[in-house]
Amino acid sequence: MPVNLSSRPVLLDGATGTWLQDHGLDDGGSGELWNVERPDVIRALHRAYAEAGSQLLTTNTFGGTRPRLEMHGLGERVHELSEAGARLAREVADAHDLLVAGDVGPTGELMAPLGTMDEAEAQAIFAEQIRGLVDGGADLILIETLSDLAEASAAVAAAHEVAPDLPVLVTLSFDTNLRTMMGVRPGDAVRALAEAGATGVGANCGRGPEEMETIVAEMVQARPEGVLLVAQSNAGLPEVSGDTFVYTVGPDELGAHARRLVDLGVDVVGGCCGSTPAHVRAMADQLAVGV
Repeated sequence: MPVNLSSRPVLLDGATGTWLQDHGLDDGGSGELWNVERPDVIRALHRAYAEAGSQLLTTNTFGGTRPRLEMHGLGERVHELSEAGARLAREVADAHDLLVAGDVGPTGELMAPLGTMDEAEAQAIFAEQIRGLVDGGADLILIETLSDLAEASAAVAAAHEVAPDLPVLVTLSFDTNLRTMMGVRPGDAVRALAEAGATGVGANCGRGPEEMETIVAEMVQARPEGVLLVAQSNAGLPEVSGDTFVYTVGPDELGAHARRLVDLGVDVVGGCCGSTPAHVRAMADQLAVGV
């Protein structure tokens, strides 16, 4: 039977952008377009993580909201590209009895009063993408790398609007001062997003395992009963090596980090930027999941 969120810990996958860049996506390209133009590469991405031990496969749709796609002249293809991304992940997940996390990233727009986007507009933008993810077969919605609680709450509301029966996980990204770009503290994020109706709350991206563990420790103290905790650390920070970037944390170190996160109380663990199937395999070995 497929894994479910009550079987803890649950292992997410690793970086999508790192994989796509390694397979030829340039910095100015739309990874979401590959869901229809290079589907075999996206299938291979999902298979690599499934075979490494991931229990949740994340759709290749991080930049799939209308404002993000409009940067590439693809604003009218929101539903198409998100549905295609979910169907590709669904295909691989079904072959391995796994779940699909429909991935939603930030809009890239500033919320009022710093910007012009209000919560109703943000909710409509997120709902448009989430409809595509649900139509493609996502089992849950993963909203990640947010920094503004108003935007995150709008995304949660959109998920409840479109798919009220699906779990919703939300992760924010924190900097070295243990605040998001908009000044949100880890404990405040957990409390606010739990109140907004998120199934799970946590952190992703960031500067590496050590800071992620500090952030998680604060979240554990603030977590309301019944709310899942989610953590996906970068594989350290990128360093220049010749003409490429190399991340500083290897698979064994990230695997040990995953074990410490679960010991702290994290329920759903994965990797973020720089993490690869090798990193996920090490995490699976440490957590004795997916094997």
